[in-house]
Amino acid sequence: MYRTILTMAMVLLAAANAAAEEPYRLPDGRELRLEGVASGLGVVWGMTFIDEHRLVITERQGRIGIVDVRDGSYRDVAGIPQVLASGQGGLLDVAAEPGYAPGGYLYFTYVKDVGDGRGATTLARGRLIENRLTDWQDLLVTRSATGTTRHFGSRIAFDGAGHVFFSIGDRGQRELAQDLTSHAGTVLRLQLDGSLPPDNPLVGIQGALPEIWSWGHRNIQGLAYDAATDRLWAIEHGPRGGDELNLVRPGRNYGWPEVSHGMEYWGPIPVGEARERQGMESPVKVYIPSIAPSSLLVYDGEALPAWRGSLLAGALVLRHLNRITVDGEGRAVAEERLLEDRGERIRSLAVDHQGVLYLGTDSGLILRLAPAG
Repeated sequence: MYRTILTMAMVLLAAANAAAEEPYRLPDGRELRLEGVASGLGVVWGMTFIDEHRLVITERQGRIGIVDVRDGSYRDVAGIPQVLASGQGGLLDVAAEPGYAPGGYLYFTYVKDVGDGRGATTLARGRLIENRLTDWQDLLVTRSATGTTRHFGSRIAFDGAGHVFFSIGDRGQRELAQDLTSHAGTVLRLQLDGSLPPDNPLVGIQGALPEIWSWGHRNIQGLAYDAATDRLWAIEHGPRGGDELNLVRPGRNYGWPEVSHGMEYWGPIPVGEARERQGMESPVKVYIPSIAPSSLLVYDGEALPAWRGSLLAGALVLRHLNRITVDGEGRAVAEERLLEDRGERIRSLAVDHQGVLYLGTDSGLILRLAPAG
């Protein structure tokens, strides 16, 4: 109770101070307004709007809340299952189902204890009734448990045709990303009720898990579907150097750890046998040095018209908002790094009905980026 009261006081203070902030000037002279919406939170891992003003957020340590972006007020959500919060794992992404209406489903990824303290990335859903989650369903407890606390993924995306995608990291055991009997290092595709789509690429292939849509990924923490182009995008952590933006296609192998643009952490030795190999997909864009990307969205809002069609990603190590321009062929043709001077590890992104951008940080902030004036 004390923490809830304290958090509410801090978020209200942040909102009250927001109006006093000066416009944020971009390197080319354009002005935006960067405002504080909420503070005093944990690691804000996921965010999704459920109406014009209410933002459901997840905190990695296992808390779900509702933030009213008009005044920064916060309310705890009850009915959360037990979450294994350890290392990089915990309560991860949240996404409202397509066409969400009150009483509809919210989808979550979280780390579930599957025995002996081992965690598996799990896709679940529940209905938000007032301040409580009901009808909780674990749709898939993945075969991804290891003894590590690293590389759980995980982001959620919908294609608008009745499918949900979500990502899982290699769980700190590289070889699993090439093992089709494991869900580690993959993007998975299910129907909204958790059932298996019959047209998944590995259905009927002996020795392969049929939920797999693509594999050979290291640790995807950004996943976004572009309805205008029918493209699924992923941004993932490389090792030391070699973060990747990938155009995710069904039944494709993205190479990790056999191919990589990164180096070993322990020395200047390339990871893998090559940077590219026939039969393995090459990234659309590589980041060297690593920016450590987390979250990804395709911007299609009205508030920032010059950004329409851009991919936006947060960066955790090179702390900034990363904007990528892609052309009609799906090639990355330009990049812009914003908010570098703020020094925030940007973990999550969301856009409201007007196209205003919201950013969640590892320092427990929610920020709003909108046109100046």
